[in-house]
Amino acid sequence: MSVSASAGGFSGEREGAGDSERSDRIFGLVQERGAFAVLAVLVIICSFAFDGFLTGRNLENILLHNSFLGLLVVGQTFVIITGGIDLSVGALVALGGVLAAQSSGRGWVVALLFPILVCGAIGLLNGVLVAKARLAPFIVTLAALLGVRGWALLKSGSVTVPVPGAPALESFGRGDILGIAAPVWIMLAAFAVGGLVLNRTRYGEALFAVGGGDAAARLAGVNVDRVKIIAYVVSGTLAGLSGALLAGFLNAGQPLVGQQFELYAIAAVVVGGTLLTGGAGSMAGSLAGLLLFGVLQNMINLVGTLTSYVQQMVSGLFLIVVVTIQTYLARKRAG
Repeated sequence: MSVSASAGGFSGEREGAGDSERSDRIFGLVQERGAFAVLAVLVIICSFAFDGFLTGRNLENILLHNSFLGLLVVGQTFVIITGGIDLSVGALVALGGVLAAQSSGRGWVVALLFPILVCGAIGLLNGVLVAKARLAPFIVTLAALLGVRGWALLKSGSVTVPVPGAPALESFGRGDILGIAAPVWIMLAAFAVGGLVLNRTRYGEALFAVGGGDAAARLAGVNVDRVKIIAYVVSGTLAGLSGALLAGFLNAGQPLVGQQFELYAIAAVVVGGTLLTGGAGSMAGSLAGLLLFGVLQNMINLVGTLTSYVQQMVSGLFLIVVVTIQTYLARKRAG
């Protein structure tokens, strides 16, 4: 009798453990892959509702106009996985564009590398202040946002800086490779490399470890400070590259460009399944989040009777819903 009861108890425990594991897997899939499902549904709806949606020209426009933001999303994914945040990237895009335009007369190599190095150095400063000085990432990068935006305005004289006679730089922003715009290829390459780093390298493992908790990561032998600093350098470098490419696309450096880019980059990363608390996320999910907002904006443009303000309202509502669901799923998995 007691043996039978004991066996029944063990069987119940196994079944309970199995149910718990299945629930964890389901919650994990929804959290990590939910953006793909919503994106697929939105694409299907748009393909039936708008005749011009699935045309090659329209799809390329979606990718092209989100490629500059996409570079920021890659860098922001690294930073947020560590548990940080980078509010300076939009201002860095503006500064990068101004520097690229002003240095374009010295050749396309200088026009590309100079803004990348300067913005990467600002990312390094952000990382050092966060990692070494133990300052809050929000405060550090907010200060950088204000300071860099002011520097861009000062450097340009608060006016648009034309790109004089730099066809090579313009080709990076407007040219195409195999029929697809060059910035799209650059963005996709950044996502591919970022995904490999996260999933196939020791640095990627260290990023997730740091996001799970500094103390635990240090006990595991991770150089937490170096991991954080590199993440902010990557974010700043990609913002500088984005600014240079955008200057080539616009054929000018604009000191006011990139406003709210940092907010949309953060939104895309979070919608893609990366937790704001750090320790979880993927490049594929961030790409899905980016495309989700891109398709949403394109859908509103195709409607024709709606303004960009509607897109901002829908994006805000969508973001709060996603964060609420993520928080609920994270608590269910922890509990």
